[in-house]
Amino acid sequence: MANTIAGPDGKPRCGWCAATDDFFPYHDNEWGFPVDDDQRLFEKICLEGFQSGLSWRTILAKRENFRAAFKQFDFDKVAKFVEKDIERLLQDAGIVRHRGKIEAVINNAQRAKEMVREEGSLAAYFWGFEPEEIPGAVPQSVSTSEVSKTISKDLKKRGWKFVGPTTVYAFMQAMGLINDHATDCVTRKAVDRARKQFKRPSVR
Repeated sequence: MANTIAGPDGKPRCGWCAATDDFFPYHDNEWGFPVDDDQRLFEKICLEGFQSGLSWRTILAKRENFRAAFKQFDFDKVAKFVEKDIERLLQDAGIVRHRGKIEAVINNAQRAKEMVREEGSLAAYFWGFEPEEIPGAVPQSVSTSEVSKTISKDLKKRGWKFVGPTTVYAFMQAMGLINDHATDCVTRKAVDRARKQFKRPSVR
C-alpha cells in the first residue's frame, strides 16, 4: 500500500507530498483528475520529458516559467519555433536549459499537429489507451505498465521524443488515465468521482 502523510487539514494524502508543501495544491487539485484539454495534455507530456533525470519538485517550481517560455504550450505556436528560439531558451535561467529536451518540445509540437489531423485530438488519442482498472492493484507500486510501454512505442514510431515508458506512465497518473492515489488518500475518492463523471473523448 502506498504511504500517506497528514495534509494541512489533518487528512491523509499520498506520501510523496512530504517533499514540499507546494505539492499539496497540485496533489489535491490536479494530479489524477481526468484531462481532455489538448493544450494541457501537451504541456504535461513535455514537462514529464523535462523531468527525465530530475525531480518533479524542480519542474513544478519552474512550471510558470516553462509556460511563458513555450507560449503556454500552444503546440501550433511552438511548432513554428526555429533555431533563434532554441538559443533564446538556452539562455532562459527560469527553465531547464537542456538543448535536447528543448528541441524535443518543438519536435513534439509538430508531431502533435500531425496527431490532431490523424486522430482528431490528442485527447482522443491518449484516452483511447485508457486501461481497465485492475481490482486489488496497489497504487504507486510500479513506474511503468504494459499500456505505458505500448503508448511510448507508438509515440516514438510517430516521431515523438523523450516519451519513454516511465515518462508516459507518469503522464497517465497525472492526467487521470488511471487513479494511482494511495488507497487511504482523501483525494482518491474525489478522483474516482471525477473519472466516473468524465466524458471520454470520442475516438476516430
